[in-house]
Amino acid sequence: MKEKKIIKLYKSVVEVIEKAKDLSLLLVRLVLAYGFYSTASMKWQNISGVAEWFGSLGIPMPAFNAYLAASTEAAGVILLTLGLATRLISIPLMITMIVAIVTVHLPNGFEAGNNGFEIPLYYFIMLFALLINGPGKISVDNYFSKRIE
Repeated sequence: MKEKKIIKLYKSVVEVIEKAKDLSLLLVRLVLAYGFYSTASMKWQNISGVAEWFGSLGIPMPAFNAYLAASTEAAGVILLTLGLATRLISIPLMITMIVAIVTVHLPNGFEAGNNGFEIPLYYFIMLFALLINGPGKISVDNYFSKRIE
């Protein structure tokens, strides 16, 4: 009998927590947008310096890739904040994180304090969650999907 009460209580708690799913997806989007804002801004403030740095890292077509990375991150700031084309923008941002990990952070180990791959890995995982789950109900994507149906 006591087991049934515990199971019922657990199910009630899960139902309440489920209602916060959309809020958690919004918070993930906003944290990512804020994180990409500083890196996009830094790149755009000195795009030629970023292109030179990319070249020193052995990244092919460094000027093109500097503009591509800066544009992708800037688009990510806007689209993630709005929850617009969330799944689509997640893919190039995930690729950007893979490139950052492989070219810059991997040799420094895991820890963020040592410029390791910890933070870009967290970004990658959050972007993957958005790719799989979508932006949630608190998004422009959700608004448009309701209008299209």
